[in-house]
Amino acid sequence: MKLTRRLFGGAAMATALMAGSMAQAQDPVRIALVVKALGIGFFEAAAKGAEEAAAELGNVEVIYTGPTDTTAEGQIEVINALIAQQVDAIAVSANDTDALVPALKKAMQRGITVISWDSGVAAEGRELHLNPSSSPLIGNMIIKMAADELPEGGQVAVLSATTTSTNQNTWIAEMNKVLGNYEGIEVVGTVYGDDLADKSYREATGLMQTYPDLKAIIAPTSVGIVAAARAVEDAGKVGQVNVTGLGLPSEMAGAIESGASKSFAIWNPIDLGYSATMLAYQLATDAAEAAPGAEIPMGRMGTLTLDDNTEGAMADPFVYDASNIADFKDIF
Repeated sequence: MKLTRRLFGGAAMATALMAGSMAQAQDPVRIALVVKALGIGFFEAAAKGAEEAAAELGNVEVIYTGPTDTTAEGQIEVINALIAQQVDAIAVSANDTDALVPALKKAMQRGITVISWDSGVAAEGRELHLNPSSSPLIGNMIIKMAADELPEGGQVAVLSATTTSTNQNTWIAEMNKVLGNYEGIEVVGTVYGDDLADKSYREATGLMQTYPDLKAIIAPTSVGIVAAARAVEDAGKVGQVNVTGLGLPSEMAGAIESGASKSFAIWNPIDLGYSATMLAYQLATDAAEAAPGAEIPMGRMGTLTLDDNTEGAMADPFVYDASNIADFKDIF
């Protein structure tokens, strides 16, 4: 009798496990793509990439969400709501390196996969971080684009997003490391537009007023670079002040055509959203583990190799100028 009960119990358990596995296979993996703020073209393009990855994987539901402004408090509210919804994974571009950690740790304690992408979270608040490119390469690129137009040197200034923007602070630090490679280039100041168009415009205008000999504004933010270019145009300083940095072809095409910007760079945000979704899926389904040295597939984007801080770079930045802007401005 005891043996019979054990066999029956084992068969029942096997049946239950099989039914559970079938249900699990049918349920979509819900991946939340949490952006710095809604309504920003860069992140809307990233959402398209996430949807592409979801369609390719076949059993993924992407939840595109974020606060209405670029604050850590807004993202924390969004993250807490996602925890309540019991999503499978959160992929976040952080407004603050450290402030999101408690909420994200709570998510991981509830069994939710957490990764950061674009703008990172401190290591204890995520499983891995996807850098859009190598930070040293980005830092060098943003100063190089300014210096290439200033063979005799000159004053340049930086218009960043927020004081706590992880990625931009890192890129600016890397830029300063290689500044000595560009003879005659002097960085006279750094200001913050908080990734708000109006404030970024005012800050760019202020830079030109404070430094009448200013030759370039470097804006490593897709919101700030557009605002700075418009400020240069409105100030009648096209040809005197060159705006460069990181931006979207669709938003910077007019500045390239007007001459307010000679060149700018960016990775493809569609690829970035695609890669983040692929990585989140790999971890959420236990197909991969985020550990130093791990190589995790990213679909058509290849493989992400993690360093000792469980970070990896997607691709090198690409430079856009008058020679190629028409090829990309209608894409993103």
